[in-house]
Amino acid sequence: MWAIGLLLMARYSLWFAPLAALATALHGSLTHEAIHGHPTRVSWINEILLSPALVLILPYRRFRDLHMQHHATALTDPRADPESFYMSVEQWQRVPWAIQMILRFNNSLVGRLLIGPAVYLVRFLSSELTAIVRGNRTIRAHWLRHLPWLALVVVLVTQVFGLSLVAYFLCVAYPAMSLIALRTFAEHQADMEPGCRTAIIESVPFFGILFLYNNLHVVHHTHPALAWYEIPGRYRAERAVYQAANGGYVMSGYGELLRRYGLRAKEPVVHPSSLET
Repeated sequence: MWAIGLLLMARYSLWFAPLAALATALHGSLTHEAIHGHPTRVSWINEILLSPALVLILPYRRFRDLHMQHHATALTDPRADPESFYMSVEQWQRVPWAIQMILRFNNSLVGRLLIGPAVYLVRFLSSELTAIVRGNRTIRAHWLRHLPWLALVVVLVTQVFGLSLVAYFLCVAYPAMSLIALRTFAEHQADMEPGCRTAIIESVPFFGILFLYNNLHVVHHTHPALAWYEIPGRYRAERAVYQAANGGYVMSGYGELLRRYGLRAKEPVVHPSSLET
């Protein structure tokens, strides 16, 4: 689907970019599955299958390390969770007023879709560069391993399909990251009770497939090795148990999410646990 989308973009119009963006977002969902042992139980096979960098930015092994750390630490805690969008009160106080406004907008759904990928890229790439400059050999090795896969995608985009790399980033990679941001926007909340930090979003047939049922995120965190296609059945069988376990952090779908938080921040940027220290 990714190749078909690029071919149609190159031959006809950039209006076909959404097809390639959807395929790129699905590739991101598959990358997440590969880290958790699917489609095979052989890690190096999964790595080869999913290492081509369709969003250009994120090395497979770096994502693997950060995501496994996410599962092993206190969810949402900005001092421990590498996938947290929150800040400690000390971090927040050091941020200029204009950046605070941007981060508040980023905590609304419209903001997360529009500027969320840019906010993520600035934070992630600056952190990675700082770590490499300070001599972190593991992170440097992950980026060096990433370069051939990045080169492969760049060659395919620019030489095989004849597209501008700028057009690909703006029309395919960035929208794909926005789609992924739709999934991650509500996956977790900064509740003082750890069990109530992981979401359930029901009734999303299209997005359920696109996100490989990570909308039922509490099931994934409860059973991280469970294959994506087994998640809906497990949830239906124990729906009341999961909803009780996550304290009722449940929404009917992404439409409800948009109605509640389209232009209103879902939560403050400052994590509540940092206000008590």
